[in-house]
Amino acid sequence: MKRVVVTGLGAITPIGNSVAAYLDGLQSGRSGANIITRFDASNFKTNFACEVKNFDPDEFMDKKEARKMDLFCQFAMVAADEAIAKAGLDQQLEQLDLDRVGVIWGAGIGGLRSLEKEIEEFITGNGAPRYNPFMIPKMIIDIAAGMISIKYGFRGINYATVSACASSSHALINAFDYIRLGKNDIIVTGGSEAAITKAGVGGFNAMKALSTRNDDFLTASRPFDAERDGFVLGEGGGALILEELEHAQKRGATIYAEVVGGGATSDAYHMTAPHPEGISVSKVMRIALEDAGMTAEDIDYINVHGTSTPLGDVAELKAIQQVFGEQAYQMNISSTKSMTGHLLGAAGAIEAIACILAINHNFVPPTINHFNDDAEIDGRLNLTFNEAQQRPVRAAMSNTFGFGGHNSTVIFKRFEN
Repeated sequence: MKRVVVTGLGAITPIGNSVAAYLDGLQSGRSGANIITRFDASNFKTNFACEVKNFDPDEFMDKKEARKMDLFCQFAMVAADEAIAKAGLDQQLEQLDLDRVGVIWGAGIGGLRSLEKEIEEFITGNGAPRYNPFMIPKMIIDIAAGMISIKYGFRGINYATVSACASSSHALINAFDYIRLGKNDIIVTGGSEAAITKAGVGGFNAMKALSTRNDDFLTASRPFDAERDGFVLGEGGGALILEELEHAQKRGATIYAEVVGGGATSDAYHMTAPHPEGISVSKVMRIALEDAGMTAEDIDYINVHGTSTPLGDVAELKAIQQVFGEQAYQMNISSTKSMTGHLLGAAGAIEAIACILAINHNFVPPTINHFNDDAEIDGRLNLTFNEAQQRPVRAAMSNTFGFGGHNSTVIFKRFEN
């Protein structure tokens, strides 16, 4: 098996529109929540979300090209551009075998904003079938992977992964597998999402999945808090450049971390609810550890799925204690969704980046907005409440789960030659 390393990172999030800004948001424990500006949400049960702030696509791409893309695809392009630049690939395209450079991109919903807009205009236009010719390309989830490859001429593997909120973690695992099996040298991977729309907010409200803490939106995302009442919808994107180690070393690339293991399971239990005992969540973490050739004692930090839902948070911590035993009390655990909100299909990507930043900067991002302990949660666990903690992070685990019972775990460690 080939070794796989991370040579580039890109991020556009509710707490920072670049990797550096995202790092600052994580270290300072900043909430990305605010009143929704993308549409008038005053009549919705939830009128706040974690939007990307001060984003103008025309600053990043040609105006004509931007109009052909849904917001989720614009986020994908911005994150991928940053990661590709940090990896130095944009300066070395002529030296690369582009047939061995691919893109695997994840999203759970895709171009919902564009679809919603076209349907609204169809209805208000008295049923005249005057759809935008770019409606379908803007809507489909795989278009982000396609547009990244078109811009740079990457002719390797190219497709999208769709598994609800586990989508970009599955994309990352697939990219890891393709490279370690020797099928590609480099893969741009990650995910993006832009579901803060009338349909997105209204749909999740109907499921009773979202927090309705409209009078205190800044602290509404409260993973593990006794008064948590649902997740806060987020948007944005994250990109990682995965590369075969020797290939990266030959071209003098900066190595941010090594990808060492991944796992995927299914709850096979319920359409939207997690298994209360976290049986398959335990299994996916064990699979990832075995894949990495690591033991529980090797993990210093877990970035948990931790969405701030009453059932999910408890089930995940039960599973962690089943797998890690006494080590669960020695490591740090946190949910960065307390700051970013839940980016759905992009969550795994930006949380993987949070793990890599923790490894590189020797800190653990906090779980902010904790006020009241939950009697169902073991108080001995270090859930990194309210403030970032400094500590060496040799290896970090990222958990991401999705509606339909999709579970994924990825493990990163500090690179050692």
